[in-house]
Amino acid sequence: MPRLEWIGKEKVVNHVKEVPFHVLERKYSFGEGKDGMVIHGDNLLALKSLLPEYEGRVKCIYIDILTARLIQSVAA
Repeated sequence: MPRLEWIGKEKVVNHVKEVPFHVLERKYSFGEGKDGMVIHGDNLLALKSLLPEYEGRVKCIYIDILTARLIQSVAA
């Protein structure tokens, strides 16, 4: 199986292991029984919060980095 390797990968992997799991706080609802969710926040913290319940069950995660950058530039 192909592996993604890059300079400094070990440091990143170790950092990810050091970040604690977080619990998501539900603020909005898009209707009961709907598949999917929208999470606003830090990518790593959001992914770590999904692990306890969804590990091995998630088919796709879309991280919209462009929108986050646009929001930051507008807010500045």
